[in-house]
Amino acid sequence: MERSTLSSAPKPPGRPLLAILVGGQSNQGARKALWGYLFIAPWLIGLLVFVAGPILASLYLSLTTYDILSAPRWVGLDNYRRAFFEDPLFWPSLGRTFYYAFVVVPLGLAGSLLLAQLLNQGLRATNLFRTAFFLPSLTPGVALSVLWLWLLNPKLGLANQILRPFGLGDFPWLTDSNTVIPSLILITLLTTTGGGSMLIFLAGLQGVPKELEEAATVDGAGRWMKFRHVTLPMITPTLFFNLVLGIIGALQAFTVAFVATNGGPDYGSWFIALHIYQQAFAYLRLGYGATLAWIFLVIVLLLTLVNFAFSRRWVFYRGGS
Repeated sequence: MERSTLSSAPKPPGRPLLAILVGGQSNQGARKALWGYLFIAPWLIGLLVFVAGPILASLYLSLTTYDILSAPRWVGLDNYRRAFFEDPLFWPSLGRTFYYAFVVVPLGLAGSLLLAQLLNQGLRATNLFRTAFFLPSLTPGVALSVLWLWLLNPKLGLANQILRPFGLGDFPWLTDSNTVIPSLILITLLTTTGGGSMLIFLAGLQGVPKELEEAATVDGAGRWMKFRHVTLPMITPTLFFNLVLGIIGALQAFTVAFVATNGGPDYGSWFIALHIYQQAFAYLRLGYGATLAWIFLVIVLLLTLVNFAFSRRWVFYRGGS
């Protein structure tokens, strides 16, 4: 009797086919999921066509020789061997890029934090100074490069005209391989210190609890002690965020070197990004250019992972360690 009762019990209805395909437990849930897919479809198509597609294509091209005019020819890892062992410009360009980045990043972070600290004092005309500091970062890179190329002209530039009365002579700036990278570092610091990093630091400073600073004041701490033991630990997440973005941005240095010096003089400002551009688009060695790009991607990724690994030792989060 029990067996016949169980066999005659009605079976629960299965999930509709539409629900199985797009998700959801019913037709109504499936329709909602379908509408969600339709709304994100333009973004998904753009991601696949303009991001994921070119990335995969460049990975394939890095294993070939390709010059646009003829079909890609498979060479395997030959391009990578060429980059590491045969290209006379690869390692020097990588070294110049690291030299530039490891000077620009700490000085830029320190300058941005200093400006943010000054703007966080609640003084009069703070909005005016904030705008004045931020405006240079909005100027297009090509326009800035042309402007600085004129300002740093050894003969007619305004910089040397100011320095001549002090007996410094005609400083070569961008026309000497020994001074070109320091000059590019100076240009970068003067034009980007008051940009996005400053605003991010300012937001972080405004999030520091006032009661902690007041408690430090009651304990007799001066401005430096409060900044070192209260403010700086509280903004370490902001500092870490700007550090990661700063390193990635500095390693991608291209515009100023391309417009102002074109990698010269004597390859003095030939950065890795410029090397990739020249190989891929000036010499039409797209396969080799893709190889250099993937090597550069792996380097940036490894540096970012190292930053995240070491951040556990010095970044303080109020919600935990």
